[in-house]
Amino acid sequence: MKIGRLVARTVIGGLFIGHGTQKLFGWFGGPGLEGTEQMMGALDMRPTRPNALAAGISETAGGALLVAGAATPLAASSLIGTMLTAIRKVHQPKGVWAAQGGWEYNAVLIAALVALIDTGPGELSVDAALGRDEWGSGWALGGLALGAAASAAAVAMGRRAPAPGDAASAGPAADAALGETAGDPTTVETDKP
Repeated sequence: MKIGRLVARTVIGGLFIGHGTQKLFGWFGGPGLEGTEQMMGALDMRPTRPNALAAGISETAGGALLVAGAATPLAASSLIGTMLTAIRKVHQPKGVWAAQGGWEYNAVLIAALVALIDTGPGELSVDAALGRDEWGSGWALGGLALGAAASAAAVAMGRRAPAPGDAASAGPAADAALGETAGDPTTVETDKP
């Protein structure tokens, strides 16, 4: 039995679950939904509540599906979409290197996700149990395209004027999104009641 894909799925998917639950519930030192809404406001991703929920749910559910090796192209494309959006809205202006807050890490994750779609999730997976242990390059390109389309739609919708009742785009999570933090800006400490 080959375990490389299982290890990759577990690490990558598990970390995405962590980031998603930081956004949704404030777990693992994250800002929770309120802080994620602040970040979305600072990034002009409006309306902020739906975008905060979409990011948190995409990362949590996509990560869980990836760990299980279930619906691998769909799981990976949801994560690719969040990474492409993070590149466009947070990391691109800072250049390539993660040490300067750039998009290097996001690109590595996207490449790994495309590879997991292409080669399939491996023997120990839901997909393999259902008879699909490999997906192939067509599915990999489709997953990349779907993630890119979802990201483009989210960014385009985010350019809309703020709706009444949107969370204020001020606070530690918003500051981190616009600052020089490498990685996910929602991992900053926030003042929680």
